[in-house]
Amino acid sequence: MIKLRLKRCGRKQRTIYRIVAIDVRSRGEGRDLQKVGFYDPIKKKIYFNINIPAILCFFEKDVQPTGTVQDILKTARIFPETKFCLN
Repeated sequence: MIKLRLKRCGRKQRTIYRIVAIDVRSRGEGRDLQKVGFYDPIKKKIYFNINIPAILCFFEKDVQPTGTVQDILKTARIFPETKFCLN
């Protein structure tokens, strides 16, 4: 099963996160299938860069995001809110 989740990058005390498509069976910092964006939580405004066509392509393949990625995509107003339900 493939999910969209955050992968930690950056240096100590100054982290940024990549939004990646990754197999859930791989370890937390394992090899990602595709990078689809990034998220910087330290900036005063929420700063993210998202490849919208790639994310929509993954949604067509029934890839589910994690809770945090789901919140980021809702903030960006590209998440189809009624399509997925996380447990």
